Amino acid sequence: MKDIRTLKFLDKFSSLFQRAGVDYSTMRKILQVKLLMDGRRVPTVFNQGAQRKKKKADNEGNGFLKSLWMYAFFGLLTIPFIVLGDNYLFQMSIMFGFVMFIVMTSMIADFSSVLLDIRDKNILYTRPIDKKTISAAKMMHVFIYLFYLTASIVTIPLIVGLFRHGIVFFLLSIILIILMEAFILVLTALIYMLILKFFDGEKLKDIVNYVQIGLSFTIMIGYQVLGRSFEIINFHAVLTPKWWQVFIIPMWFAAPYEVALNGHFDSFYIIFSILAISVPIVAFFVYLRLVPTFEKNLQKLAVHSVAKEKKQSKFGKTIIQLVCSSKEEQAFFRFASIMMKNERDFKLKVYPSLGFAIIMPFIFLFNSLRDGGFSSISDGKGYLTIYSTMIFIPSVIMMLKFSGKYKGAWIYKTLPLGDLSPLFKGTLKAFLVRLYLPMYFIICILFVVIFGGRVIPDLILVLLISALYSVICFIILKKAIPFSESFEAVGQTESWKVFGLMIPIVIFAGLHYLSTLVGFGVYIYIVIMLIANLFLWRKSIRA
Repeated sequence: MKDIRTLKFLDKFSSLFQRAGVDYSTMRKILQVKLLMDGRRVPTVFNQGAQRKKKKADNEGNGFLKSLWMYAFFGLLTIPFIVLGDNYLFQMSIMFGFVMFIVMTSMIADFSSVLLDIRDKNILYTRPIDKKTISAAKMMHVFIYLFYLTASIVTIPLIVGLFRHGIVFFLLSIILIILMEAFILVLTALIYMLILKFFDGEKLKDIVNYVQIGLSFTIMIGYQVLGRSFEIINFHAVLTPKWWQVFIIPMWFAAPYEVALNGHFDSFYIIFSILAISVPIVAFFVYLRLVPTFEKNLQKLAVHSVAKEKKQSKFGKTIIQLVCSSKEEQAFFRFASIMMKNERDFKLKVYPSLGFAIIMPFIFLFNSLRDGGFSSISDGKGYLTIYSTMIFIPSVIMMLKFSGKYKGAWIYKTLPLGDLSPLFKGTLKAFLVRLYLPMYFIICILFVVIFGGRVIPDLILVLLISALYSVICFIILKKAIPFSESFEAVGQTESWKVFGLMIPIVIFAGLHYLSTLVGFGVYIYIVIMLIANLFLWRKSIRA
């Protein structure tokens, strides 16, 4: 079997695993098989196109490397914080906060399913292999890919930092990034471990999705708190130490730079530096000790409890009849609603984005709170930040064609339908009603509290624009029968389209702003959007 360079590098740390009670040679063989299989089936975050054709073995690695270009581009955004000045606590806190944000979101969206994978039980648990070794292999499998992901983000910035700040900065950054990776991985595993202890069966699977939304909230809010911990005075970032800053984790990993490069040995920097080094290491060994409990509780995911079938309420039936024009469309609406509710892989990838969509408008509002206060916000046009909730619409519409049960799509061919447009309309409307509307109404209630009843026409307008925008996304994105493709078929070409579909949001928001400058402009815009929706929903959604 072909050896892998990553494992050769990992061999240098074999003694650490052995001291932790892990059978390193067995773990290495498990990892070797997993990584070899990944060369044939790349994880979602690294996928290179829709169900690729077979490639030669020497070209398999190229697809993996090409998939990281997007994260390398994101990493370029951190270069100014590394180059400008030597206020390392501020600069590196922002840099580590940015990297942790990207890595944690990838961890939640793409690698949670690996940590919660129970398929190893069928093969490895029947062998005389210690459960701690199996779990360590699983964790290292994720860690290796997270390391590649992080390396693609930070490699160019660190090379720039090497020339700007020297070799000590470069080596210290490598050590701290490895510690950060270990901390993120273990923290995620420990959170899931806590959930597994108290829940089981189908309820557990639902709780996991809600926790992912909560983690999304936490990441976004934490990054905002980090930025507000510093005051900009005469173009210099000034920090006043406070006790609660100990919970801002990126500061832990920034403090060692102040100690090593600026010679600041204040207790504030020393405590944070100790936390940056000790917490990831201690958390790792704590996790290894709790592995048997984790693996035991992980089997709860295999429990398929039968939930009581709930009768559809009269209100629900009325909503379906209002939004769907035909019996076929109503049937597909119900089918898509059930799939979005019960498809765990779909929820793992889509639900976290709901958390971001809910909090994004308020982040933009809070950013302007420092400038003019609450009164200036309530009297202004900050309600236009609600357009940021539309950012996740293209990615969700793109995900509607994927399913973990995609092999059951043969049933579509048995349907007596000459035209599949009711299928597409019903699925799109189910997404808008079941996923988008609940989130949107929560934001609307809070916006009415903040801005008053004057914004209700504007909120109605944005809702109509969201419905129209969903049709535009459907037209531009690759058409496929809903829930008929494997998640492994997610492609980079579609990702480019998703980025391009941000442009219409800006255009719609700009037109909305201009309409507020004209008497009855918003109401005229509402009428135009009503007509446009009626036309596009009837004429543009075709198989």
